[in-house]
Amino acid sequence: MKRNWRWAVWAVAVIVIVIACGLAFVYSGIYTVAATYPDWGPVTWLLRTTVDRSVQRHAAHIPVPRLDDPDLLRTGFQHYREMCVECHGAPGVPIGDAGQGLNPRPPELVKSAGDWAPKELFWITKYGVRMTGMPAWGVTHSDEKIWNIVAFLRRLPKLTAAEYRALDRQTPPLADD
Repeated sequence: MKRNWRWAVWAVAVIVIVIACGLAFVYSGIYTVAATYPDWGPVTWLLRTTVDRSVQRHAAHIPVPRLDDPDLLRTGFQHYREMCVECHGAPGVPIGDAGQGLNPRPPELVKSAGDWAPKELFWITKYGVRMTGMPAWGVTHSDEKIWNIVAFLRRLPKLTAAEYRALDRQTPPLADD
């Protein structure tokens, strides 16, 4: 019985020391939060894995509507051009100044939109991703408008720069809602 008590005291002592060291680290200000300073590899892995798993879990039961309607694609393009291109770029359009200054850098959706299922793109667009600069567009946009964006995102990796420019020329700006 005495032996178990000693192990319990040691376990509590170790936990208290770890918590104290963690608090000392946080309150010391040693860790830079500057957006120009890249995260340490394990921190990057931890954050990316957390985002990926969270999105997969929370989007798992979202029903996906038909996304091949040309009107959805056109409206999705209008929203993408207005709200997304500055940070995510487009075919032949580099990430803008705001996107270049973010840490972590926003994904180039021309390359990575196809890595996500439509329901995951919907969830990310609607709810945003904390501490990445990705806003929660669901606060200002209906689910229908977000599905329009998702429809366009599904097409985005297949567009050439010339096709994107043609869409840009042919598609009027968004009308005020």
